[in-house]
Amino acid sequence: MEDVGTAKTAMPAISPLAGDPIKRADAERLAGVLKAFADPARLRLRLLSLIQSAPEGEASVSDLTAPLGLSQPTVSHHLRILTEAGLLEREKRGVWAYYRLVPSAIAGIADLLTPPRKRATKKAR
Repeated sequence: MEDVGTAKTAMPAISPLAGDPIKRADAERLAGVLKAFADPARLRLRLLSLIQSAPEGEASVSDLTAPLGLSQPTVSHHLRILTEAGLLEREKRGVWAYYRLVPSAIAGIADLLTPPRKRATKKAR
Protein backbone atom coordinates (compact mmCIF):
# COMPACT_ATOMS: atom_id res chain seq x y z
CA MET A 1 0.00 0.00 0.00
CA GLU A 2 1.28 3.42 -0.88
CA ASP A 3 0.10 6.93 -0.12
CA VAL A 4 -2.13 5.79 2.71
CA GLY A 5 -3.62 8.75 4.60
CA THR A 6 -2.98 8.73 8.31
CA ALA A 7 -5.22 10.00 11.03
CA LYS A 8 -4.25 13.48 12.12
CA THR A 9 -6.49 13.11 15.14
CA ALA A 10 -6.09 10.23 17.57
CA MET A 11 -9.03 9.15 19.67
CA PRO A 12 -8.87 10.07 23.35
CA ALA A 13 -7.90 7.16 25.59
CA ILE A 14 -10.71 7.85 28.05
CA SER A 15 -14.42 8.12 27.49
CA PRO A 16 -16.24 11.31 28.43
CA LEU A 17 -18.95 8.97 29.71
CA ALA A 18 -16.59 7.04 32.01
CA GLY A 19 -16.97 9.51 34.83
CA ASP A 20 -13.46 10.91 34.43
CA PRO A 21 -13.03 14.36 32.93
CA ILE A 22 -11.76 14.35 29.39
CA LYS A 23 -8.64 16.40 28.72
CA ARG A 24 -9.09 19.56 26.67
CA ALA A 25 -6.87 18.33 23.80
CA ASP A 26 -8.75 15.02 23.68
CA ALA A 27 -12.10 16.85 23.67
CA GLU A 28 -10.94 19.02 20.78
CA ARG A 29 -9.79 15.99 18.76
CA LEU A 30 -13.05 14.16 19.44
CA ALA A 31 -15.05 17.25 18.47
CA GLY A 32 -13.16 17.42 15.17
CA VAL A 33 -13.96 13.80 14.36
CA LEU A 34 -17.61 14.20 15.33
CA LYS A 35 -17.81 17.36 13.24
CA ALA A 36 -16.71 15.32 10.22
CA PHE A 37 -19.62 12.96 10.94
CA ALA A 38 -22.07 15.80 11.48
CA ASP A 39 -22.32 17.09 7.92
CA PRO A 40 -25.72 18.85 7.74
CA ALA A 41 -26.82 16.92 4.67
CA ARG A 42 -25.64 13.61 6.20
CA LEU A 43 -23.60 13.16 3.04
CA ARG A 44 -20.52 12.04 4.93
CA LEU A 45 -22.42 9.28 6.72
CA ARG A 46 -23.73 8.12 3.35
CA LEU A 47 -20.18 8.13 1.97
CA LEU A 48 -18.98 5.97 4.86
CA SER A 49 -21.90 3.61 4.33
CA LEU A 50 -21.30 3.33 0.58
CA ILE A 51 -17.61 2.62 1.08
CA GLN A 52 -18.25 0.05 3.81
CA SER A 53 -20.82 -1.78 1.70
CA ALA A 54 -18.71 -1.78 -1.49
CA PRO A 55 -17.72 -5.30 -2.65
CA GLU A 56 -14.08 -4.94 -1.58
CA GLY A 57 -14.81 -2.53 1.28
CA GLU A 58 -13.26 0.29 -0.71
CA ALA A 59 -14.33 2.74 -3.39
CA SER A 60 -12.93 5.42 -5.66
CA VAL A 61 -14.47 8.83 -6.23
CA SER A 62 -15.87 7.60 -9.54
CA ASP A 63 -17.65 4.75 -7.71
CA LEU A 64 -19.37 7.27 -5.43
CA THR A 65 -20.47 10.12 -7.70
CA ALA A 66 -23.39 8.34 -9.38
CA PRO A 67 -25.02 6.88 -6.24
CA LEU A 68 -24.84 10.30 -4.58
CA GLY A 69 -25.76 12.31 -7.68
CA LEU A 70 -22.88 14.69 -6.99
CA SER A 71 -19.90 15.98 -8.92
CA GLN A 72 -16.40 14.57 -8.52
CA PRO A 73 -15.04 17.72 -6.83
CA THR A 74 -17.84 17.68 -4.25
CA VAL A 75 -17.33 13.99 -3.43
CA SER A 76 -13.54 14.47 -3.29
CA HIS A 77 -13.95 17.38 -0.87
CA HIS A 78 -16.00 15.30 1.56
CA LEU A 79 -13.67 12.30 1.25
CA ARG A 80 -10.73 14.57 2.10
CA ILE A 81 -12.49 15.80 5.25
CA LEU A 82 -13.25 12.22 6.34
CA THR A 83 -9.66 11.18 5.61
CA GLU A 84 -8.22 14.12 7.59
CA ALA A 85 -10.51 13.20 10.49
CA GLY A 86 -8.96 9.72 10.48
CA LEU A 87 -12.18 7.93 9.50
CA LEU A 88 -10.96 6.87 6.05
CA GLU A 89 -7.63 5.89 4.61
CA ARG A 90 -6.63 6.63 1.05
CA GLU A 91 -4.53 4.44 -1.23
CA LYS A 92 -3.30 5.74 -4.57
CA ARG A 93 -3.15 3.17 -7.40
CA GLY A 94 -2.04 4.68 -10.68
CA VAL A 95 -4.32 7.63 -11.38
CA TRP A 96 -7.05 6.43 -9.01
CA ALA A 97 -7.34 6.82 -5.26
CA TYR A 98 -9.30 4.26 -3.28
CA TYR A 99 -10.85 4.95 0.11
CA ARG A 100 -11.67 2.51 2.89
CA LEU A 101 -12.87 2.83 6.47
CA VAL A 102 -10.45 2.84 9.38
CA PRO A 103 -12.18 0.26 11.61
CA SER A 104 -10.29 1.30 14.73
CA ALA A 105 -11.46 4.91 14.32
CA ILE A 106 -15.09 3.88 13.93
CA ALA A 107 -14.81 1.46 16.88
CA GLY A 108 -13.10 4.17 18.94
CA ILE A 109 -15.99 6.55 18.41
CA ALA A 110 -18.51 3.85 19.29
CA ASP A 111 -16.54 3.00 22.43
CA LEU A 112 -16.34 6.64 23.50
CA LEU A 113 -20.09 7.00 23.14
CA THR A 114 -20.97 3.74 24.91
CA PRO A 115 -21.64 4.11 28.64
CA PRO A 116 -19.13 2.10 30.73
CA ARG A 117 -21.72 -0.41 32.02
CA LYS A 118 -22.90 -1.26 28.51
CA ARG A 119 -19.29 -1.44 27.30
CA ALA A 120 -18.49 -4.03 30.00
CA THR A 121 -21.43 -6.26 29.01
CA LYS A 122 -20.53 -5.92 25.32
CA LYS A 123 -16.96 -7.15 25.98
CA ALA A 124 -18.17 -10.02 28.18
CA ARG A 125 -20.14 -11.57 25.31
